[in-house]
Amino acid sequence: MYFSKAFIPTLKEAPSDLDNISAKLMVRSGMVRKLGSGLFELLPLGLKTLGNVISVIREEMAAIDGQEVKLPLLLPKELWIETGRWNVYGKELFRIKDRKNAEFALAPTHEEAITDLARSFIKSYKQLPVMLYQFGIKFRDEIRPRFGVMRAREFLMKDAYSFHTDDKDLEQYYKKVYAAYENICKRCGFKYRVVEAASGAIGGNFSHEFMVLADTGEEEIAWCHCGYGANSEKAECLEDIYEKSTEQVLDMEEISTPNVGTIEDVSKFLNSSAQKFIKTIIYVADGTPVAVLVRGDYDINEIKLQSVLGCNELELASPEIVQEVTGAKVGFAGPVNLKKKIKIYADYSVVNIVNGVIGANKTDTHIKNVNYGKDYKADTVTDLRKVVHGDICPRCKKEKLQFSRGIEIGHIFKLGTKYSKSMKATYLDANGKENLMVMGCYGIGVTRILAATIEQSYDENGIIWPVALAAYKVAIIPVDFENENIKKVSEDIYKKLREKKIDVLLDDRDERAGIKFKDADLIGIPYRITVGEKNLQNGNVEFKDRKNDKSKTEIIKVENIVDYVVSQIKL
Repeated sequence: MYFSKAFIPTLKEAPSDLDNISAKLMVRSGMVRKLGSGLFELLPLGLKTLGNVISVIREEMAAIDGQEVKLPLLLPKELWIETGRWNVYGKELFRIKDRKNAEFALAPTHEEAITDLARSFIKSYKQLPVMLYQFGIKFRDEIRPRFGVMRAREFLMKDAYSFHTDDKDLEQYYKKVYAAYENICKRCGFKYRVVEAASGAIGGNFSHEFMVLADTGEEEIAWCHCGYGANSEKAECLEDIYEKSTEQVLDMEEISTPNVGTIEDVSKFLNSSAQKFIKTIIYVADGTPVAVLVRGDYDINEIKLQSVLGCNELELASPEIVQEVTGAKVGFAGPVNLKKKIKIYADYSVVNIVNGVIGANKTDTHIKNVNYGKDYKADTVTDLRKVVHGDICPRCKKEKLQFSRGIEIGHIFKLGTKYSKSMKATYLDANGKENLMVMGCYGIGVTRILAATIEQSYDENGIIWPVALAAYKVAIIPVDFENENIKKVSEDIYKKLREKKIDVLLDDRDERAGIKFKDADLIGIPYRITVGEKNLQNGNVEFKDRKNDKSKTEIIKVENIVDYVVSQIKL
């Protein structure tokens, strides 16, 4: 492509309403244009780069026998009613009505649609396993769209679904997808980690996230050199790390704490450590109040809690419900003498607290010297808190966990029979017996890969694309395109590279060389060939690798430059 013919509207400065480096560089380099909050138009450069990402993914899906389909973006309400997700998915689901008042969802995901497809055509074990995948637009009504295409209302996703006769067959295929996703990460040039993750609204009992490491990542991951890794929602906390104090167990004592409700304020008031406090939070799970206990210096992990409770909806209790359950206003709840009998769920961290402090279920009142087993008990004791710095790895039980920021670009799930059961997706086995299909689900945020690559690979001059993803692998920069010799050599190199099926951008514009260099760096083209009169006098051109120091260039003979470029691309 000649630059003068290309639609690449580069900008010197990014709009002020963009909040991360990838969004700024994608707009500045002419890849995308922001149309509205969470809405981006893909321009030719962006779409060409996205096409390269799709090619990498498509090749890896083909290698594990994935078959591509295309599913509707408009999904009937009836399918979502079958799985029960219409009423529980939340406000992120775009819901619309047609002229006949029939209700639809704009697809945020496609579990219902793909399960409906499978149950319609798969009848026998002989047809299994099978994996179907698609590249499709997804819609999510984000409460606060941000980070450019990483958290937008509309984005491109690769979602895949596999169907199996049993869990063993799913496990075998899950490992293949895991390996394919690692290949995708490597081919995209990522520094990444694979971590255990919560399954969220998709469901299932086991999942992994593929996290691109970046200081700007919106998620925190915990990991250990032993190989363990999990996002902060899933990271486990050990039960046996809490030593019980040898101090004498005392009798409970009620204390007046007027206008002192927070852990910090009560700690100062009683001159005591937050580790002595048993924080009691009242939640409402599917309409039923529950009390949740955690040590005062920790926070409750609501993802873990929701998993333990097995509820669809979980929210903090309103002040009115807190008053009804405890008899006090917010800030004075405790597990002793609750006004209303409700179930109590305790984190491991509270059991060994000796002579602890709790709310007295009376406004402006606390109780000290409270001990588990003697003064109160929980219905369930389990891991309910958020992991923190200093926690020990739950796998090797030796090393302290390390923490990094990451960008989730892929998520794979073992769905089991969550959808096949509710939608009656069955097959007949060799004995003619009807069985539920066992499912797996595998997603990749395709447009997210563009942003994640930039967040991990850029400098003060612009984007640094890996060769596999770059829209143009080579930029040819004629210092003076009006010079007949420079023009002839530039066009000859351009023609030969095109014959080698290499995407190349020839900057034929009537601009200063410095401007051309700046645009090539901003766009992130991996290799640059500069054609100037001084080097041509000796039969040479200048070659520059975008990844290297900007002062480092190589002088290559004109007759050798095409083969040299080809060798660099194939490295």
